[in-house]
Amino acid sequence: MFVRARKAVGLALVLVLGGAAAAPVFAQKTETVRLSERWDEKRATALLARAVRHVEAGGPDALSDFSRQGTFVDGDLYVFALASDGRFLASGGSSAALIGRNVAAEVDATGKPFFREMLDKAATDHVGRVEYRWLNPVESREEPKVTLFRKVRDIIVAVGFYSPRASAEQARQLLDRAVEALAADSGGAMNEFQNVGGRFTRDDLYVFVVNMADGRFLSHGASPALVGRDGRELRDPKGKAVISDMINIAQKNGRGELDYAWRNPTTAKVESKHTFFRAVDGKLVGVGYYTR
Repeated sequence: MFVRARKAVGLALVLVLGGAAAAPVFAQKTETVRLSERWDEKRATALLARAVRHVEAGGPDALSDFSRQGTFVDGDLYVFALASDGRFLASGGSSAALIGRNVAAEVDATGKPFFREMLDKAATDHVGRVEYRWLNPVESREEPKVTLFRKVRDIIVAVGFYSPRASAEQARQLLDRAVEALAADSGGAMNEFQNVGGRFTRDDLYVFVVNMADGRFLSHGASPALVGRDGRELRDPKGKAVISDMINIAQKNGRGELDYAWRNPTTAKVESKHTFFRAVDGKLVGVGYYTR
């Protein structure tokens, strides 16, 4: 029932039409991603509130209503419920196959015991959220998921939603951490940037480093095969030199931002990307996020 761990991302590099966008366009894209995130969580919160009221009014007998395609399903959102001992009680989604099983010891594709985390939090705080990876049946692949839950007597009522994508703020935070790691141990940091599943690779976020003097990749969290290659040779179909543009901006300003198209390691599709980058001791360090 549980999905397999993510396979290693292919190393082939694909570029398509892209280009630097004006600041107002970038701002609109950023806000669109944030609005999507807020909207999904708002829908999940509202559905959870309705489900909690239903259990408060009807008790355990109300749980059967969660396993029907009706009132407690909102598009791709559905309610599921656990007993405090880990027994899976109800679900309006694909996890209905778990009904009757004790899932306390189950883990997600990365080995995270997220049900155990949910049970422990519910026992002490009665309310919370947990993040893990789960199969998205629409996309037929594992994706990051956030589940909100609330304990009603001995029943844990929950609603989850798939995180749309990494945000601009998450990309900036990862870049900050990467710059700090380089300052502390340059060689060790560049090796760690390529550690799949490490603290510098998460879903569609990763770090890349380029030698500004000769344009060669020193590290790449999604395509390690690029290491040693001159990034200045890379062009998109319109002839846009992505790495050259970044180097030129960084040499003048010490940092910058750039819009272009790049392969998303989680979707395996070429998508629009916005990257933040800095010049650090002759190295270009970048982290970007996918806008669509």
